[in-house]
Amino acid sequence: MKGRVKNKIILFLVSLFLIPVAGFLLSQTAGGETTVYVTSTGEKYHREDCRSLRRSKIALSLEDAVRSGYGPCSSCKPPELSGDAAAALSRIGGLYRVNAAALSSSAAADIYQMVKAEVVGHVDGDTVRVRIPNPPAELGAVETIRLIGVDTPETVHPNRPVETFGKEASDFTKSRLLNQTVYLAFDWDLRDRYGRLLAYIYTAEGRCFNASLVGEGYGHAYTRFSFQFMDEFRALEQQARRDKRGLWGGGP
Repeated sequence: MKGRVKNKIILFLVSLFLIPVAGFLLSQTAGGETTVYVTSTGEKYHREDCRSLRRSKIALSLEDAVRSGYGPCSSCKPPELSGDAAAALSRIGGLYRVNAAALSSSAAADIYQMVKAEVVGHVDGDTVRVRIPNPPAELGAVETIRLIGVDTPETVHPNRPVETFGKEASDFTKSRLLNQTVYLAFDWDLRDRYGRLLAYIYTAEGRCFNASLVGEGYGHAYTRFSFQFMDEFRALEQQARRDKRGLWGGGP
């Protein structure tokens, strides 16, 4: 009798060790890759027990999730690829995508991996036209670019008057970008519903012009749609408001 009890205790203690190990093994794909989970509509990948998975749960390898443009959930904190592995996957279809590289700051982007272009036309503060030498398959030789994450006051809308500080924002973009060589980085979506290319424009100095527009007070952080640098751009707008820069100060 004592032997049976002892055996049961041993089996119980062993199970305490084996259950977590089994759970870990089940979280691996056949190739040894870590499995994470996404939803049918979300933009993040999760651990299996994350609350965000209550509506749907689709298993992917960690590499496939990153390659597809999913970022890590900030709540359940799933495993992440190393910096080198993430960088290797950041060039999807020949385009440098900041979400796939899992960048938290626009300053961390690598212009040497970006598409090189020349700004050949200017529409308004947040829209320009570029010429792309030897464009990748996804892009045309000439593209209209809508800058990601920023919304400047209107100057060319067919049904709206020129908005306050719109001319100043438009002139700022024209003076800084027209006829300049720039570098293009991309995010979740490649184009908007009008077919315009959605991009971050980087100057030759490696500075994100989208962030400059927000930080200098020439536009709002455009947060209607998610983008990789949303938190950074929100903080830049708040600082511009506090400092009364640009449109927040009533003048240039």
